[in-house]
Amino acid sequence: MEDNFNYYLITDPKYYSNNKTTFRKTLEKVFSSKKVTMACFRDKESSNYEELATIFIDVCKKYNIKKIVLNENLQLAKKFNCAIHLTSMQCDKIKEAKKSRLFTIISCHNEEEIEKAILNGADAITYSPIFNTPNKGEAKGIEKLASINKTYQIDIIALGGIINESQIEEIKSCDTYGFASIRYFIK
Repeated sequence: MEDNFNYYLITDPKYYSNNKTTFRKTLEKVFSSKKVTMACFRDKESSNYEELATIFIDVCKKYNIKKIVLNENLQLAKKFNCAIHLTSMQCDKIKEAKKSRLFTIISCHNEEEIEKAILNGADAITYSPIFNTPNKGEAKGIEKLASINKTYQIDIIALGGIINESQIEEIKSCDTYGFASIRYFIK
């Protein structure tokens, strides 16, 4: 079980910076201090997105990250041949991503979104928020995560409010594909 459980890092300029040098150093520090099997470049504000994405991919390769993911930007994911993490509003882009043979993750917050993700052929979903997270609505909780994982035949990545080892152990007990976090990795 442990070998198949994924530690999915998601970046945020608030913690990683959009300064190229600081971004690289922060990413390298995190990769050398925490277990990371998947990593997603997520930046919704920086004007140098493509430049930072290039650095991100380079550092991921240096640290042998098995799944390198770009958030939201399907054209860039195609260009760099990376996995894509689509937002819940981008369900219509799943088929396009799959045509390009990209590993495709989509954010889901309810069962309707999960069903659409499966119908459209997503490889995995993030399901959130599992724990309390600022400005992300009511937490789903571990019991709901376990139930969703048993109900749907898709790889499920728990997301939202995951900041410590005990929460990760709870998620592992649900037999999920993994967990994703911003803050866990940066602490």
